Amino acid sequence: MQDEALTDLPGVDLGLVEAWMDAASLGEGPLESVSLLAGGTQNILVRFERSGEAFVLRRPPLHLREASNDVLRREARLLEALNETAVRAPRLLLADPEGSVLGVVSYLMSAIDGINVSSGLPSAWGDDPAARHRMGLSTIEQLAVLASIDHVELGLADYGRPEGFLQRQVDRWMRELASYDALEGYPGPDIPGLEEVAAWLPAHLPTTPQIGIMHGDFHLANLLFDSTEPELLGIVDWEMSTIGDPLVDLGWLLATWPGEGALAVGPAMAFNGLEGFATPAELIAHYAECSGRSVDDVDFYVVLACFKLGIILEGTHARAFAGRADKAVGDLLHAITVALFEKALNLIA
Repeated sequence: MQDEALTDLPGVDLGLVEAWMDAASLGEGPLESVSLLAGGTQNILVRFERSGEAFVLRRPPLHLREASNDVLRREARLLEALNETAVRAPRLLLADPEGSVLGVVSYLMSAIDGINVSSGLPSAWGDDPAARHRMGLSTIEQLAVLASIDHVELGLADYGRPEGFLQRQVDRWMRELASYDALEGYPGPDIPGLEEVAAWLPAHLPTTPQIGIMHGDFHLANLLFDSTEPELLGIVDWEMSTIGDPLVDLGWLLATWPGEGALAVGPAMAFNGLEGFATPAELIAHYAECSGRSVDDVDFYVVLACFKLGIILEGTHARAFAGRADKAVGDLLHAITVALFEKALNLIA
């Protein structure tokens, strides 16, 4: 059946997956070209082919967190809702919200034949500043498509709590940061600018927040591009999605984008020395044109993204003190957190 070396995948019985697909008449014959995918999360992703088509199975990590199953259940629901829209996301093919197949919530989606460029651009694009520029505009165009989707029409009216979403963010994430104190050995956050940024955000809330689907973690590591040209093929990793303010996704992209104003550490370092990336001003203008949404308060959303992402990354730093994460990774993510808060401080100065 499968390649012998890959039949013993962590938390995934390929025989059960094959039977699940058989019951749904989804391809036939053995699962081939099986591989374990690396990703930005601890969820397990397995790619394989069957009947000439490529699939990706997604399940929670082996050591479940309290919300692991709920997160995957929500993610599958969103992807199913997006199936018939113009949003470039994996198509949901099968979902097991009760965990009856593998003992945990899991789902099967179409594989996107694209590449992740967060560690470097493909040679097929050539050393072409115009390609790097187009990469940014293509990304913005898909972000605008997502912002245009009516979540109520998709049956997602209860997928989040958009009322008061922005007002809740500082308290929500300061509580998250405080929760890290329970990790043994963690000395507490050493994040210059933390209190200043936390005070600035509620004092500068947009007067007309917008409502729509948010990806929630919109940056290069979660985007797949065509390997031959700089066009966005797919947005992946929807586990932080909700119904909130779509401009948060724009802020998240701007906070992590390479080129002008890029962070000195982190994924954008792969692009050091390269020119041609669309500037933040160009990305903002293109978003306004494509989405028809006001971008008057865009600085608020960038600052919020720096604040929220920085606190999320600090969690790995804290877990490293307790021996639950690699120290080198924790140190790197803490450095990114500090850089994100520095960026926020520069914006509010």
